Amino acid sequence: MATFHFDLVSPEKIAFSGEVEQVDVPGAEGDFGVMAGHAPMIATVRPGLLTITSNGRQERLAVLGGLAEITASGLTVLAVVATSLAEFDRAVLARQIAEMEAAIAKIEPGSALDREIERLDHFRTLQMQLNATAMH
Repeated sequence: MATFHFDLVSPEKIAFSGEVEQVDVPGAEGDFGVMAGHAPMIATVRPGLLTITSNGRQERLAVLGGLAEITASGLTVLAVVATSLAEFDRAVLARQIAEMEAAIAKIEPGSALDREIERLDHFRTLQMQLNATAMH
């Protein structure tokens, strides 16, 4: 299977850099898969699980938003946070969700409330995915 270069970068570190066969990205407009030869594109990344397929093996990492850029030279994801599932602090995520829920209760109806509810839903989905992953 053809490979391409992939970099996953967060402010703290380079979480991954190397040749891969496929990367599945949690996009704000829907999840998408990238393989060698993908058309150029820029997309917003939502909180979720990013899956890297390399040498026939899959590795899943948690990302908390960012940007993905596909070019002729490969894929780069600039993530707000990118960490392995083993290192991801689920208690911090639970606290973030509780804080978001409390803040949402104080927002007046309108587009700002809609955006915050959508953001909260992404974090809740990530929490459910992490809980499901922990059971396997």
